Amino acid sequence: MIKLQAIGHLGKDCITNTVNGKNVINFSVAHTEKYKDAQGNLVEKTTWVDCAYWTDRTAISQYLRKGTQVYVEGIPEVRTYPKNDGTTGASLTMKVFNIQLLGGKSENAGSGSPAQQQGNSYSGSREQNVAQEMSEPVDDLPF
Repeated sequence: MIKLQAIGHLGKDCITNTVNGKNVINFSVAHTEKYKDAQGNLVEKTTWVDCAYWTDRTAISQYLRKGTQVYVEGIPEVRTYPKNDGTTGASLTMKVFNIQLLGGKSENAGSGSPAQQQGNSYSGSREQNVAQEMSEPVDDLPF
């Protein structure tokens, strides 16, 4: 099995569709890498990952807005399509199994969802509840 992981910002708001009775959330994640080339010039390279999150839990879609930083994990899917010149093109898409909200485009801007402002994450599991329980002070120590 091949597993992909990506951290980046959404390039635009997600789109939620229903295909053959199943819900899918489509979005693109961009990761920008900055480095110096052999001549010492600063180079900025952006890689885009098209993502498809097949889930019945579409409540997260309200938080998947342009600029939101996310962590996504899934497997690659290659899609082929006919191009205008008659040749066949191919694109790589990530079939997402896990997604976590990492924050907004600018944490200090004061805009965004409450989940983004508090730094909470959503991964489709009970991790969020565990994080909240762990942040509460513990009065009774076993020693």
